[in-house]
Amino acid sequence: MSSNQVVRHESEESVEETQSEEQSKPARKPSRAAQRRARRRGKAATAFRPISEVADELDVQQHVLRFWESKFPQVKPMKRGGGRRYYRPEDVDLLKQIHTLLYSEGYTIKGVQKLLQSTKASDDLVIEGSNDRELIRKQAVSNVAKKYRSELKNLLGDLREIRSMIEA
Repeated sequence: MSSNQVVRHESEESVEETQSEEQSKPARKPSRAAQRRARRRGKAATAFRPISEVADELDVQQHVLRFWESKFPQVKPMKRGGGRRYYRPEDVDLLKQIHTLLYSEGYTIKGVQKLLQSTKASDDLVIEGSNDRELIRKQAVSNVAKKYRSELKNLLGDLREIRSMIEA
């Protein structure tokens, strides 16, 4: 028997041993995130949520939510002893809107701030659990257009005047 055959035979035995060991091992413990999701399923829709649950739901880090709190005054979680944050359902909805605008629609933070200000602290934005991005975009454009329509008309007139001067 050659040395290659011996090595091959030994490696086949080790694979078989590994497979039998894996079958005899107990099932793996679920991750913390999976445990949190399982606990969250039993909560009412009106329940306050800790920052860890909201971060998991939005698939962002907790520090991102704290940063958004500093940039968007409309997000006001309730703070308990030790500074623990609990988000109201309205806060979670607003954070979902901010997340959609930043990550899916490509807005900048300043752009989202202006959008939220132009929609009276997000009261006019309609998401309520859905991700109807087209509706959000149309509404955002409409609100911005209303606010700046007269300014834009004046600028357009000025630009036309400049163009006619250049062409003459």
